[in-house]
Amino acid sequence: MGNSQRLPFPDGFLWGTASSSYQCEGGNINNQWYRWEEQGRILSGEHCGDAANWWEAAEHDFELAEQMENNALRLSIEWSRVEPSEGRWDRAAIDRYRAMLQDLRQRNITPAVTLHHFTEPLWFVERGGFARRENIRLFLRYVHHVVDALQDLCSFWITINEPNVYAVEGYLLKNFPPGEGSILRTFQVLHHLMQAHVDAFYVIRRLQPQAMIGYCLHYRLFDPADARWPLDRAVAGAQDTFFNWAALRAAETGFFPFPLKLLLEPVYKAPGARDYHGINYYTRELVRFDPTVPFELFGRRFVKPDTLRNDKGLDQDFGEIYPEGMYRVLQGVYRRTRGNKPLYITENGFCDALDDRRPRAILEHLAMVWRAIQEGIPVRGYFYWSLTDNFEWNNGWYARFGLIDVDPKTQVRTPRPSASMFGEICRANAITEEIVARYAPEALETIFGRQKETQSELAV
Repeated sequence: MGNSQRLPFPDGFLWGTASSSYQCEGGNINNQWYRWEEQGRILSGEHCGDAANWWEAAEHDFELAEQMENNALRLSIEWSRVEPSEGRWDRAAIDRYRAMLQDLRQRNITPAVTLHHFTEPLWFVERGGFARRENIRLFLRYVHHVVDALQDLCSFWITINEPNVYAVEGYLLKNFPPGEGSILRTFQVLHHLMQAHVDAFYVIRRLQPQAMIGYCLHYRLFDPADARWPLDRAVAGAQDTFFNWAALRAAETGFFPFPLKLLLEPVYKAPGARDYHGINYYTRELVRFDPTVPFELFGRRFVKPDTLRNDKGLDQDFGEIYPEGMYRVLQGVYRRTRGNKPLYITENGFCDALDDRRPRAILEHLAMVWRAIQEGIPVRGYFYWSLTDNFEWNNGWYARFGLIDVDPKTQVRTPRPSASMFGEICRANAITEEIVARYAPEALETIFGRQKETQSELAV
């Protein structure tokens, strides 16, 4: 098809998948999520156990990533392995991470390493964790140790994953450990996490001046259920401000938005303390004013009816599959940061055990990334969540996000059709008409019709 249509991505674009240590490695029994399991807080009733067995055999899955011609892979370091008790470092754990990173590099896969992905050693938690500002120094000591040991194998660092989710789920909604419910504590923890990122940035910069250092935030769109109703607009706007943009504002300027700036100290040395912006985007929700939910700023959230959606989770609806939200979030971050740093989509994924919506969802979201790039937004990479099914926090194995199906009992891998499709996109560094026709023909018009609209808009 000599005249086939295609949406090409820039040379050097990073194509990869994202993961976390707790969800993939197995055998993590020294952090607060293991304690959460032991307390019976996993809604599926399961235990993480061997997870996806990465601690023993991650390289088998790295080979599958290589076969898909991924040129990047995001993974995290498990702090509780590296520093199992305060001030005691486990060299064997560092050696295992070195082996993983060496294997990735031998496959020409760039490792992107997250230093904090929700989990912490029990000794740190027992000292108050990030609820206490003085504990930031303990995190910085760990960061220094890990980066010093691994800097020859990694130069792309994510300091903290989704500080907004960590704070809200653990200290407001009580879905994550420690299961507290306090609006004030939520924002105190968020403040400490943003300060920890900034301080970690300067620790890494001193050790490795040429490193790419950033953090990633979770962006979840909140649209008013009835845009004509002022109270729906107000509560949707409040949720949007405090969940999506408060942390970004603090990272950019050092100050949280009003009224939080009256309650929280500045984030010291924040401006300039990142080399890129990491964006995790999954879905949007509609918000209706409801005076009975003060902890959610009086906004009742729900999924728009009659939309293409993800499989439901046990504690939440993983929501609408809403590709335009990707474009809206990229625009929002770019506008609020004055375009001064590149953007990486550090997570985007779909809960779809049957894999009957994921191919179309990936293609339509990537078409929105392409659109943003055409308009000058400097997106440099895309990490799909996740390479394999893994232990999805308090949903256990119930939620399936992987390109590759995993049977947790047998550890048998079965690539889904979306894995083949993602590999073709990576090889082509483009979305092509042939790929769309093969995997999601129903999306041909939405993808290539939008391409023509974008090109017409740019021409004007």
